[in-house]
Amino acid sequence: MLDEVAWLLNLRGSDVPHSPVMYAYLIVEIDAAKLFVDDSKVTSEVMYHLKKAGVELRPYDSILSEIRRLAVEGAHLWLDTSSVNAAIVETYKAACDKYLMNRGSRGKTKNKQYFESDSLPVGPSGVYMQSPVSLAKALKNPSELEGMQNSHLRDAAALAQFWCWLEEEIHKNMKLTEVDLADKLLEFRSKQDGFLDTSFDTISGSGANGAIIHYTPEAESCSVVDPNKLFLLDSGAQYVDGTTDITRTVHFGEPTAREKECFTRVLKGHIALDEAVFPENTPGFVLDAFARSALWKIGLDYRHGTGHGVGAALNVHEGPQSISFRYGNVTPLQKGMIVSNEPGYYEDHAFGIRIENLLCVQEINTPNRYGGIEYLGFEKLTFFPIQTKLVDLSLLSIEEMEWLNNYHSQVWEKVSPLLEGSARQWLWKNTRPITKQ
Repeated sequence: MLDEVAWLLNLRGSDVPHSPVMYAYLIVEIDAAKLFVDDSKVTSEVMYHLKKAGVELRPYDSILSEIRRLAVEGAHLWLDTSSVNAAIVETYKAACDKYLMNRGSRGKTKNKQYFESDSLPVGPSGVYMQSPVSLAKALKNPSELEGMQNSHLRDAAALAQFWCWLEEEIHKNMKLTEVDLADKLLEFRSKQDGFLDTSFDTISGSGANGAIIHYTPEAESCSVVDPNKLFLLDSGAQYVDGTTDITRTVHFGEPTAREKECFTRVLKGHIALDEAVFPENTPGFVLDAFARSALWKIGLDYRHGTGHGVGAALNVHEGPQSISFRYGNVTPLQKGMIVSNEPGYYEDHAFGIRIENLLCVQEINTPNRYGGIEYLGFEKLTFFPIQTKLVDLSLLSIEEMEWLNNYHSQVWEKVSPLLEGSARQWLWKNTRPITKQ
């Protein structure tokens, strides 16, 4: 996949909206690699980087002829058919069939670079398995994690400036559309160091539009933001050092008891997943119920997964890990993986609620290690206030309230140094501790 090519070669591009990748193919051999790309995009600096790494440049449209050549030489190709271009698979299969017809099914390969073994048949054949790059890319190294942490703090500063501006405009009774808000957020983000692009189309939904899970406002048909209804904003950015994805739900007026109860139960699920501790080799679907339990207790639920993998300055959605009710993905969560924590609740034709942070899987130092294995948990990457006006304190335990207060304390400590003036005052006001009356 394109993000695998970018990650493996430590390159980034701008061919695809929202994702810093370039149109390319890559063939990795035993002791060499060939990158098929439009060389007009390749700077002298990148050319030097690739040459030093032993990567040969080839024309983008010569990929299929190279696949045929490899088959003629008797090469075995590892192909992930869930993601590789179908034309490559079909071209290779046809070339293999031709090879066998010409030389017989027991013909010997002339190219000694490709060895024969008991597990690989004589002559070219495909090895159809998941790409080995997928899992390696998901396990972030210290540099990637540092970039993700730093970019999230700059992103939080831009968000604070945006929410401060928005509340002032609402207070002045300004009429703003959902698209106006998405555009203004982009304006604030674009002023941050290292900003490249949004990481997906901003989901800016007022009232009933917030209940449409993947809603994208259009200038001709979007709604004016209603200060008396819930407003859901799911957005993200691409920076040179990281990728962000955050959702917050707010009310500019007085929320109803129903809205507060639903919001608080979503928050309880968010906290439960954030605090989860689990043994190594646990697949994400095992944790999905943690985020839903508080909703299930009153017969509510949501129709999307709880968490997806996120790339480091790459695609905002990446695998192979996920946290979802779909049991098919048995990939275990591993140290260094990044996942989203985004439970929600959506009441058709009324409102939508979602609270989303990004988390990094880390080792937890538990007092016991039953079975002699590691236990894992999460470290937060996202630091931004959760609106306490929407919280029904009677539904929170003492521990959950402490979690929220501790989280807001960390938000202030980490983000306030990046702010000044009214945005800093806004952050102060929105990170004050809460107490039960």
